[in-house]
Amino acid sequence: MGTKQPSARPAVSPAVRDWAIAVGVATTLLVTGLSGQHSAADLDLLGYTLLVAGGLALAARRRAPVPVLAVTGLCAVGYQSTGFDVPAVAYLFAVYAAVRAGHRTLTIAASIAMLAALPLAALASGPHDTGEAFAQARGALEIAWLIAAGAAGEALRQAERRAEEAERTREETARRRADEERLHIARELHDSLTHQISVIKVQAEVAVHLARRRGEEVPETLLAIQQAGREATRELRATLEALRDDDTAPPRGLDHVPELVERARSIGLDATLTIEGRRQDVPAAVDRTAYRIVQESLTNIARHAGAATASVRIDHRPDALAIRVEDDGKATPDTVLVPGIGLLGMRERITALGGRLRAEPRGEGGFTVQAELPVEQTS
Repeated sequence: MGTKQPSARPAVSPAVRDWAIAVGVATTLLVTGLSGQHSAADLDLLGYTLLVAGGLALAARRRAPVPVLAVTGLCAVGYQSTGFDVPAVAYLFAVYAAVRAGHRTLTIAASIAMLAALPLAALASGPHDTGEAFAQARGALEIAWLIAAGAAGEALRQAERRAEEAERTREETARRRADEERLHIARELHDSLTHQISVIKVQAEVAVHLARRRGEEVPETLLAIQQAGREATRELRATLEALRDDDTAPPRGLDHVPELVERARSIGLDATLTIEGRRQDVPAAVDRTAYRIVQESLTNIARHAGAATASVRIDHRPDALAIRVEDDGKATPDTVLVPGIGLLGMRERITALGGRLRAEPRGEGGFTVQAELPVEQTS
C-alpha cells in the first residue's frame, strides 16, 4: 500500500499576515497601557484609542508606508502626551516598512522629529522636570531601536533588489540564448529549404508558361503546385524574418484564414468557414498559432483524409479562442492515430500557450481537430 502524502497547507496571504501583526501590536500596546501608571485619568479613553489606532495602522504598511509612518508617529506622541509611558513599538514597525520601501531620507527626517517631539509630549503629560521628560522619551523610543529597525528594513530591501537583479540577469541570458537559437534555425532553414522551394516554384511556373504558350489546358495539379510554391516561398520568408527579428515582422494570423479556406477550395475540397462571437484582439502568439492550426489541419485533409468536404469553425469567446476543423474523410473510430510531425508541432504550440488540443476520428466518420487557446482579458 502506498503512503498518503500530507496535503500542503494553504499559504497565508500578505494581507492576513499584516492584520495579524497589526492586531498583535495593538493588543500589546493596549495591555502595556492598562498595566502602567499614568497621571491624567480624564484622558484615559483618548490614550487607549491612540494606542489601539497606532497598532492597527500597521495593517496598511505595505500599501502606504509613508502615511502609516506618520500615523504611528502621531499616535505615539499623542498617547505620551496623555500620560501613557508606553514604548513606540508601532512606530518601529513603520520605520522598518518605510525603509524597506525605499523611503530612507523621509524616515530619517520623521525619526528626528519624533526624537524631538517625545520629550515635549512627556513634559505636557504632567509635572515632570526636563530630565524626567527626556528619560521617559528615551524609554519610549531608543535611538538603538530606531537604527535596528531601519537597518533591518534596508537589509531586506537590498536583498530583494539583488534577487530582482539576479532574475533580470537570468531572463536576459535566456533571451540572448533564444535569439542565438533563432538565428541558427533561420540559417538552417535558409540553407536547407530556400533553394529546393525556389527550384520547385520556378519549374512549376515554367511548365505553366509553356503549356499556355502552346495553347494547352494547364492541369489543375500543376496550378496547385505553382500556387503552393509561391505560398511556401512567402511562408518561409515570413518565418525567417520572424526568427531573425524576434517577431517584429509577424507572420500570418487569423486575418489570413479565409485565404487558407479558399486555397482548399481551389484544389477541389468543399471547404467552409464559420466565425462566431465578437472578434477581439488576441496576443500575437495566439494569432499565429490559430493560423497554423487551420493550415496544418487543411493540409492534412488534402493529403491524407480522402475527404470531399471540410469545415473550419472559429469561436471568439471572452476568455478563449476555440478552433474546430472537421472533414468527412476515410477515418473511422477504429482508426489508429499515428501523430505526424505536423500534429506534434501543433500540440507543442498549443501546450506552450496553456491551451488544449483534441485530434481524433469522428464517430460518424472523418476526422476532427479541436483546439482551445486561452486569451487574457484586457478589461
